[in-house]
Amino acid sequence: MEFTVSGTTVRFDERTLQFVFTRSGAEWSTCADAVPSLTASQGTFAFTDAVSITHEQRETGTGVGIRSIYTGFGHSAYAFETYVWVERSSGDVLFEWIPLNEQGLNVTNVAWPAPFAFDRADEHDATLITHEQGVLIPNTWPTAVTTQDIAFDGRYETAGGYMPWFAQIRADAHAYIAICETPWNAGYSIDHPENGPYTHIGTWFEPSLGTMNYRRVIRYRFLDNADHTAVCKTYRAYVDERGHLRTLAEKAARNPSVRDLIGRSWVHVGIKTKVQPDSSFYDPEHPEKNDSLVTFAQRTKQMQTLHSMGAGRLYMHLDGWAQPGYDNAHPDYLPACEEAGGWEGMKALVDAVHEQGDIFGTHDQYRDYYFTAQTFDANNAIRLADGTMPEHARWAGGHQTYLCAELAPDYVRRNFAEIAAHGVDLDCAYLDVFTCNEGDECSNPEHRMTRRECYERRAECFEYLLSHGILSSSEEVSDWAVPSLVFCHYAPYDFQMRSPAQPRQGVPVPLYNLVYHDCVIEPWMMERVVDGDDYMLYALLNGGAPYLIRDAAYVGVDGDMDDEQRARTENDIERCHQVAAFHERIGMQELVRHEFVDGDPLVQRSVFADGTSVTCDFHTQTYRISE
Repeated sequence: MEFTVSGTTVRFDERTLQFVFTRSGAEWSTCADAVPSLTASQGTFAFTDAVSITHEQRETGTGVGIRSIYTGFGHSAYAFETYVWVERSSGDVLFEWIPLNEQGLNVTNVAWPAPFAFDRADEHDATLITHEQGVLIPNTWPTAVTTQDIAFDGRYETAGGYMPWFAQIRADAHAYIAICETPWNAGYSIDHPENGPYTHIGTWFEPSLGTMNYRRVIRYRFLDNADHTAVCKTYRAYVDERGHLRTLAEKAARNPSVRDLIGRSWVHVGIKTKVQPDSSFYDPEHPEKNDSLVTFAQRTKQMQTLHSMGAGRLYMHLDGWAQPGYDNAHPDYLPACEEAGGWEGMKALVDAVHEQGDIFGTHDQYRDYYFTAQTFDANNAIRLADGTMPEHARWAGGHQTYLCAELAPDYVRRNFAEIAAHGVDLDCAYLDVFTCNEGDECSNPEHRMTRRECYERRAECFEYLLSHGILSSSEEVSDWAVPSLVFCHYAPYDFQMRSPAQPRQGVPVPLYNLVYHDCVIEPWMMERVVDGDDYMLYALLNGGAPYLIRDAAYVGVDGDMDDEQRARTENDIERCHQVAAFHERIGMQELVRHEFVDGDPLVQRSVFADGTSVTCDFHTQTYRISE
C-alpha cells in the first residue's frame, strides 16, 4: 500500500509490516528485522503470528491511513486493531493500537511501533531521550545504553522520561520526534551497543489494571533543518496547543509569591532522623547513626548565621520536622517534633525566617504509607491488578505500602489545616516522589484508580496548596505536573544521580528546560567533582537556582557524594551569589536556544528570551555571561 497526504508519503509492506515514510526529501523506515510483538503470560507473539490479518485503506475527514486487524494468538480469540494514518492538517503520522477482544491472553507488554532504522556510524546522528533533564546519544557513543540503564525502564512521567517523547536527528538535520499522546501506561525501550554503530528506540505499552482496555497513540512529526533545540520547541508548541503550557508568569498571577522565589539560594536541612530496625538503611553495627536530632532553635540560629555571613536571600526546605522523624509514619505525620521544640519551636523558626526576608517550606509525603501510621488501614492502600498489596521496608520508616492517591487529597487537607491552626505560616510545601515515581493503580473497588487518575489526584494535592497560598513542590519534574507545580527539589542530568566515576550514557543537554524553563523553578547541585566537572556550570546553563546547603537524607542516594568525590570549596556563598544573580535575571525567561559552540559538546551555550546568554567551557571549567 502507498499513499501521500499533506506532503507525507507512506509505504506499507503487508507481508513484513514494515513502514517507510518520506517527507521533505528524507526517508525513514521501521527496522526490517524488528517485528512488532505482544508479550503475555502465555508467551510472546509477533503480530505476524495472528491467525487472521486484514488490511484496508481508510479515508476520513481528517486524514488517510491503513487499518489492520489481527485476530487469533496462541489458540485464543485475542484481537486488536492498528490504525496508522497521516493527519491532513499537519502531515504527522499517528500510530494507534486499539484492543478489540482481550479474551484468552493476559497481555503484559505491547512493543509497537517498531524502532526506526538508525544505523549509520556517524557521531552526528544522535538520539534524544528525556531521561531526567535530557541526554543526546551519538550513534558512535562509546558507552552502551539499554532500557535497563534508564530509570524506571524508560517509563514516561517518571525520572526515566520527564516528557513523553523521544527523537532522532541525522547529520543532514532531518529528524523526527515521537510523541506519546497516551503516556500513562507507556515508555520507551532503547538499544545502543558500545561504540554503536546504531541506536534503536521504540515504544512499549503495558496494561492498565490488568487489561489493555484503551486506545494507545503515538504521533510522529518529521522535521528538517533540525537540532535538539528545534525538536524541543516542536514539543513546546505541541503542549501549548493543548493548553498544557503554564508559565511562571501565569502562576504568579494567581500566587504572586512565585516571583519571590526567583534569585534565592536553597538551604536543605532537617530536624529529626529515626531509622527503624527493619529499614534497609538501619545500621546495626553503629546504632548511634540511626537517630539524630537538631532543634528548631538550632536551625533558627543556623539561618541567622548564614545571613551574618552574607548568604543573601534564602529558601529553607525542612525535612524531618514532625514527631515521627524523616520518612516515618506518613501520612499521620503530625504533630511538630516535641524534642525539637514542638509547635511553638517550629512557629518560632518560621517567624524568624520570615523576619529576615527568607522563605520556608516543609517536606511531606502522601504516597509512602507506613504500617506505623496511627490511622493505618490496609484497606486504604493500593491493590495491584491481582489484588495483592505491595510492601517493602527500604526507607527510614521501615515496613510500608502505598496510599491510594484517590485518598491523598483528604490527608493533605487534614494535615495542612492542622499546621495552619498552630500558626505555622508555610510559604511552600514539598510533596515527595509525586513527580519522580510512576503513578499508581488500584483495583480496590472502593477507590479504584488508573495511573491517569493517580496523576490527577496528585495534581489536586498541588492545587489545594496553591489555593491556600502555599507554593507547590515535589522531588523532580514531570510533564503531567507542569500546570500545578511551581518548583522542584531538582531536575538533574542522569549522570548527576550516579557516582562521578561511572561512564556517562551520552551528552547532557537541557531538553526539559528548552521546553519548560519558564514554567518550573529548579534548584541545582553546586558540587565540584574531584578531577571532574563543576556542577555550578550546569546550574548556569539551565538557568537554575543554587543549592547553598544540600544535606542528603540518605548517604549515597539522590546524587549524594562522599568526601573523596566532592571538592570542598571555601567560597560556597560567593558561588551561590553568582548563580542566584543570574537566576534573578532569567529565572522566568524562556530558554530559547541551547547549542554546542563550534560543534564541541564540551563548550555549551544557553540563550534566554531576553537575549542573555551563558557559555560554559567544560575543558577549562569556566563560564562567561553575555547580555
